Amino acid sequence: MAELETTQRHKEVDGELTGELRRDYMQQLLSELRALERMVKGGAFERGVSRIGAEQEMFLVDTAFQPTGAAMPLLEKLSDPSHYTTELGAFNLEMNAGSQAFSGDGLARLEAELHQLYGRVREAAGTLGVHPVLAGILPTIQKTDLGLDNMVPKARYQALNRAMQRARGEHFDFSIRGIDELVVKHDTVMVEATCASFQVHLQLAEPERFAQMYNLAQLLTAPVLAVGTNSPLLFGRRLWSETRIAVFEQSCDIRTPGLHLRDSIGRVSFGRNWLKGSVVDLFKENVSRFRPLVGVPKEGADGLEALEQGLVPSMKALRLHSGTVYRWNRPCYGMSENGKPHLRIELRCLPSGPTISDEVANGAFWLGLMNELGATIDDVAERLDFDDARANLYAAARDGLRARFRWLDGEEVLAQPFVLDRLIPLARAGLERAKVNGKDINRYLGIVERRTRSLQTGAAWQLNSLASMRGRGTPGARATALVAGMVARQKADSVVADWELANLSEKDAASSDFQKVSQLMVTDIYSVSPDDPVELVSELMAWERVRYVPVEDEKGRLVGLVSSRGVMRHLTDVARGAAERGAAVSSIMKTELITVTPDTSTATAIALMKRHKVGALPVVVEGHIVAMLTENEFVDAATRVLEQQSTPVSTRDV
Repeated sequence: MAELETTQRHKEVDGELTGELRRDYMQQLLSELRALERMVKGGAFERGVSRIGAEQEMFLVDTAFQPTGAAMPLLEKLSDPSHYTTELGAFNLEMNAGSQAFSGDGLARLEAELHQLYGRVREAAGTLGVHPVLAGILPTIQKTDLGLDNMVPKARYQALNRAMQRARGEHFDFSIRGIDELVVKHDTVMVEATCASFQVHLQLAEPERFAQMYNLAQLLTAPVLAVGTNSPLLFGRRLWSETRIAVFEQSCDIRTPGLHLRDSIGRVSFGRNWLKGSVVDLFKENVSRFRPLVGVPKEGADGLEALEQGLVPSMKALRLHSGTVYRWNRPCYGMSENGKPHLRIELRCLPSGPTISDEVANGAFWLGLMNELGATIDDVAERLDFDDARANLYAAARDGLRARFRWLDGEEVLAQPFVLDRLIPLARAGLERAKVNGKDINRYLGIVERRTRSLQTGAAWQLNSLASMRGRGTPGARATALVAGMVARQKADSVVADWELANLSEKDAASSDFQKVSQLMVTDIYSVSPDDPVELVSELMAWERVRYVPVEDEKGRLVGLVSSRGVMRHLTDVARGAAERGAAVSSIMKTELITVTPDTSTATAIALMKRHKVGALPVVVEGHIVAMLTENEFVDAATRVLEQQSTPVSTRDV
């Protein structure tokens, strides 16, 4: 899998596709499709060799455990484009391991290389005051981290963003309901950068059986995901066990609302049906259903031209286009180190983390199942409706090991006992069939078994840690504690089944606790409208024991703020006959407001409160209030922050 070692080069693009450039690129795609079809018919792919590989994505956080755009300086320090490259966000990094034989100590060698590469990241990041974190979604990431200033400054990402914005024609809508509910709009594809994955590659020893093996990968997606969930949070909301599934699908959905009425699918999907033909049919569907978004420069002979010259086509255009169609199981064309072409299946549903050992164990579980069922099941499509396989994926994403699946021949199963009693033994048989070392089989499947038996996936650890901290600290402090706990435990590399729950005392230093308003603010707020009676505000303050109530117009925009002092002054005037009962909120609200954003530094917020002699600051994003920051939130934090200030507070962004 030589291309895994040069992934940076394959992210080069020519730019946006218009006019003649678009026609030229489409000609490349069609030529490469015809070449692929001819190669499949002629049996041109490497046979008898099964290799595995992995791609590791991660987040980068600062000493406050907040996302930091350190990818480019970190890559300069690493100086190794064959193993490290960018992702969409400047706070993301991708790491690629080389291929290993799917036999003997191949899994252990893969894990050892991932540890070695990650150790280099950790060492180089430390010189920049940065921590790498393995998480499906970073608990401390906020919507304000997703501006274009945090997009990696490369042509590929900028061109993709412009093309997807133009195709969508409006904001991207996100709606996910779990324990909590998230409804949000965003105007770029940067929400995709909230997701980090661990992708496992399997080169097929029998490429002529691609359809059978691909369908099997589709079947296995749900139970493999159920044992590896690690993304339960986004923007402070508790959502699905693997929220990445919903986020990634919605962040790349460029269909306009009207087009949803058509029989079409998004660019991120499980697919439409079982594969009936060959790998060519998947690539054809990618071209026929999904318009190319970016181009790639043509370099020498390729496609049919290369075949006619006796060369092996690189299929650069086809691979780039397929890289913008995000199937949860992706077909891959590649070149082995011996120069022979091969076919792979890439499992994309698994999240990053909680540890490299956990990730490789997830991969071993999938690989063992693929190998055993691939040898014992002839046709999945005859035994399960495709819609049931797709429903299983979303059940696993929502509920993890507590999910219910419809399995082969209509059998209804519960994920946890099904994995323990049926799938782990099958995975063991498959790994033994591949002649994987016995001690490695015991280790990796033992990790999966302990995690499954205890129900402590990464997602469960995060949610249980939050529950244990309920009522203590702010939501931002609890999220910070989660990330601090991840960093500490990942350094020790104890698997997640053995992790103790995170607690508020884990944060490295007081100076890193509360650097931004987002770490202190209270998002559970009550509001009124300008036309409501003042009496409503008075009762609301008494019921909920709050001293400040924001005022929003009919479109949810912040237009004023009412304080308890203002309400008391009004009620006193009513008692003295100086004001009438039934007055509107608009008559007493303050309209000249001092506001902050979630990204405002805590020190700046303190300075604002002191300078303007106010006891509360509305936290506003694009004219809409998202939280309140009051004196109460500073009782413990203010002294700690001010004591750490060695220079006068900067108010340049006041």
